[in-house]
Amino acid sequence: MRSQKVILKNKIGLHARPAAIFVKKARNFDSEIIIKKGIQEANGKSIISIMALGAMKGDELIIITKGSDEDKCIAELSNLLEFMEEEE
Repeated sequence: MRSQKVILKNKIGLHARPAAIFVKKARNFDSEIIIKKGIQEANGKSIISIMALGAMKGDELIIITKGSDEDKCIAELSNLLEFMEEEE
């Protein structure tokens, strides 16, 4: 199991479009993916679950991965969240 803290920089937070981009990428991995915001947890492969976190710009998220490709998974997903920008 691996975990990584990430500060969300996307100006509109992790809402519909950014969550969909994250889920599309997450579904490429075999590992289980959990996103934590405080005491809340979300399935990283479920757009509804991610949106329910209500993650906004500046929030600290923890990505947890568990599985055969957890190292690659956590590296790519944490990088995606750190550098994700919403199109204008």
